[in-house]
Amino acid sequence: MHRLVLGLVSVATLLVVATGCGNSSSSKKSSSSSTSTTKVVTDMSGKKVKIPKKVTRVADLWHANNQVVLLLGGQKKLVATTQMIQQQPWFKTVYPGISKVKAPFAGQDLQVEALLKTKPQVVISSDPGQIKQARNAKLPTVNAMYQNFAGLRKSVNLTADVLGGKAPKVAKEYQKTLTNNINYVKSNLKGVSIKPKVLHIVSTANLDIVDGQNTIVNDWIKDAGGQNALSQKGNMITLTTEQLAKSNPDVIIVGQATDAAARKALEKNPVLSKLTAVKEGHVYGNPQGTFPWDRYSAEEALQVLWAAKKLHPADFKNLNMTTKTKQFYSKYYKYNLSTTQANQILAGENPTTK
Repeated sequence: MHRLVLGLVSVATLLVVATGCGNSSSSKKSSSSSTSTTKVVTDMSGKKVKIPKKVTRVADLWHANNQVVLLLGGQKKLVATTQMIQQQPWFKTVYPGISKVKAPFAGQDLQVEALLKTKPQVVISSDPGQIKQARNAKLPTVNAMYQNFAGLRKSVNLTADVLGGKAPKVAKEYQKTLTNNINYVKSNLKGVSIKPKVLHIVSTANLDIVDGQNTIVNDWIKDAGGQNALSQKGNMITLTTEQLAKSNPDVIIVGQATDAAARKALEKNPVLSKLTAVKEGHVYGNPQGTFPWDRYSAEEALQVLWAAKKLHPADFKNLNMTTKTKQFYSKYYKYNLSTTQANQILAGENPTTK
């Protein structure tokens, strides 16, 4: 009997030890899984990219996306940027530190060795050539490119996922702001059937380069209660001056220009100067903030409001764009614009005073 009891105790002890070992192994596996230092994000091209869970060093090679990083509060994580962003007047005003961030380019060409020296944990780009170069250098690289409002929303969320920390929460709040502004315009235009035809010219540098259907420009024109004057599709397409004149727009909006510069350029053109929109003064330069509002900018949330007020002034007489701009900058950039500064942004002007 004594031997039997000892035997049973021994068996029980072995079972306990075995079970303990099993639990330990399972626990280690679970622990290992939960402490993984990487995660996978799906970029705008649909490619799955493995990146660190905690990202503190980002190389952002797409001009426009740097502004999204700024909006999400991740600007101090930038270790590489572009020369254009370093020279963007309002970006520098809001975040002076951008001038100290490396720009690994020689002209428009990416310098991979210079990029590697910045030791980025993640690279963000929109250019297929840059993306290929960075991936060949074994750098985790995400494509953030988009062409419409749905893409803008997705790209903002992707960038927030890359940055981590508080960025996803800010992205969620931004989505609300964008949705609320679009819904505000829709509500104010309820019952309004007139949709002015809008011609969007990229810049005064070449009046024949314009934005057609299937673009983010086309999206905000529609959301602002207008219609694109062009039937042609494409972003920054080149048409003849005669084709533009034939579109006969009610309103002309010119990017990267003040109202005065936009009107002067059109009035000097022997063909376009005869358009009714030019003769009646319905020509506007597009606002420019930390990035031009009219394309690839999170400030599209303000662009929709501004455009709606230009296209339907009587329906938005109570909309104060100066106030809206100041509120947006305070909320998302933690920067308090003066009234003068807000008006300069709305006028497409560079900062000259506080």
